[in-house]
Amino acid sequence: PFTDMIKRFPGNILLGLGARHIDGVFFNIFSVFSISYLTKTIGMTRTDALIGVMIGAAVLTVFIPIFGRLSDKVGRPALYTWASILTGLSCFPAFWIMSHAGGNTTLIWAAIAVPFGIIYAAVYGTVAVFLCELFDARVRYTGISFVYQFSSVIAGGVTPIVATILLTMNGGKPWLICSYVLGTSVVSSICAYAIRRRAVAARAAGVEHYGEIQKTSQAVTSTA
Repeated sequence: PFTDMIKRFPGNILLGLGARHIDGVFFNIFSVFSISYLTKTIGMTRTDALIGVMIGAAVLTVFIPIFGRLSDKVGRPALYTWASILTGLSCFPAFWIMSHAGGNTTLIWAAIAVPFGIIYAAVYGTVAVFLCELFDARVRYTGISFVYQFSSVIAGGVTPIVATILLTMNGGKPWLICSYVLGTSVVSSICAYAIRRRAVAARAAGVEHYGEIQKTSQAVTSTA
């Protein structure tokens, strides 16, 4: 199935990796790096920082099915396109509040819970089915696994290290980190939009699955 996936869906693999980039980056910024930032830079206790992340995770579990349901109505690629941008933008007010909260623990927790628990849920609640739709049934399990796990390495795995370097470069200020997250969100949004265009072209051409759109005639490609 892996060889079949590479031969038949090269474009969708690359678009899937790009689309999921914001997922891996944002999750690791708020669930991993934020704890280090709050304790070492803001001076918050580790317990309070962990509680903030736990609150955000609890809110996330509530909103994941809500946005999953919404994606059924508006379409996965469309929702993911806008959710990626909003998720990236949410880093700026979140870190501004953390930096200017003046030790107000509740305010810091809210700065984590809203972007991580609500806004990011629009990405995370959509991504599972979104990736499923990139591949047909014959290679779907392999395709989902490859895109999800490989993007976790290239996006999520290195993010805490990159964030630490950017924080040091900017003298302890988080704005380079926020810009990095926003940049990844733009990449993910563009990839999701490209997937959406493929889906539209496939429907117009009567193609059974838009994962096969690269195999259709030149006329269909022009429509895309």
